Parts: sequence; structure tokens; C-alpha cells
Amino acid sequence: MSPAVIKQRIAGASPRFKARIAGVLSLLSLLTAAFTELFVRGKLNIAGGLIAIAGMVGVTLLLYDLFKPVNRRLSLLAASFNFVGLTFEALRWQPHDVNIAIVFAGFSCLLIGYLIFRSTFLPRILGALMACAGLGWVTYLSPPLLNSLSPYNLALGILGQESVMLWLLVMGVNVQRWKQQASATGNGDG
Repeated sequence: MSPAVIKQRIAGASPRFKARIAGVLSLLSLLTAAFTELFVRGKLNIAGGLIAIAGMVGVTLLLYDLFKPVNRRLSLLAASFNFVGLTFEALRWQPHDVNIAIVFAGFSCLLIGYLIFRSTFLPRILGALMACAGLGWVTYLSPPLLNSLSPYNLALGILGQESVMLWLLVMGVNVQRWKQQASATGNGDG
């Protein structure tokens, strides 16, 4: 199957299907990252991390597509923040003991939280949960703040972000409202 055919099939997929795939990829990435951090050492640890990052690249692309109807520019900015963070994570670069990858993920979560809140196709409480996750991740910007709030900031980040992904996995999005918002703004693909 050619890349053009694959791209056409993905573009033609329903928003609910895309949301569910994002939920699956996010859950698999979380489980892969946790497993490799806890139980795997050496080169396999790096490989497991890269697999988790690849899954999150897929999640980022799917979320960008889902939230284009709400605000294309903010959705692109959220995706850009996440891609920068994933690049730092892939390179395992932490200048001055700051986990820059998680900080960029935090800014992305804050934007996604806002987009969810402004959307008509997801419950607003999910936007608040995602924004709380973003706040939890942004605390990683300051090692003293991180240490004083740990492990609560980690729990806030994981609970907020993964509750949204679990919703996407189980419920997806309200397709009718997604299409209405997409046609009202002209930012959807159908």
C-alpha cells in the first residue's frame, strides 16, 4: 500500500476513530515507558524509550488533527511544543538537571486543555484535567519546586493527561459536534 493511500485512509477516518487511536497509543506509550524505566537496562532501555516516543508522535499528530476545528494555530502550537519535547526526550538531553522534555509536554498539555475547554465535542472537565496535567509537568522547570512538590506533581500530570486519553479511548469524541465545529471554522477535514 502506497503512502498516499495510507494518508488518504487516515484523513478519511472518523474523528471518533482518531480519538480512540490516540487513546490507545497514549496508553501503550505510557506502559512501554514505565516498563522500560522500571525493568529494562542498557540498550533495550533506549529502544523501549524510542518506541514510547514514536507512539507519542502518533498521539501528537492525531490530537493536532482533532483540535484543528477549535483553533488551528493553537493546535499547531501545542503539537510543536510536544514535538520539541519529544526531540529532547529522544536525545535524553536534560540541561542543568531540568527535564526539558516534560516541561514542553506541560506547555502542550496547557494548550490542549484550553482547546478541549473551547471545543464543543468533549466535556469541559477534560480540559481542566489536561490543564492540571500541564501545570504538574511545568513544575519540572524548577528543580527546587519539583523536589518540594514531588510526587504530587507527577501524580497530577499522569492522572490529568491519562484520564483525558482514557476518555478518548473509551468514548472518543462527539462526531456530530466535531463536524459542526469543523464546518463552522472551516478547519476540519470532514
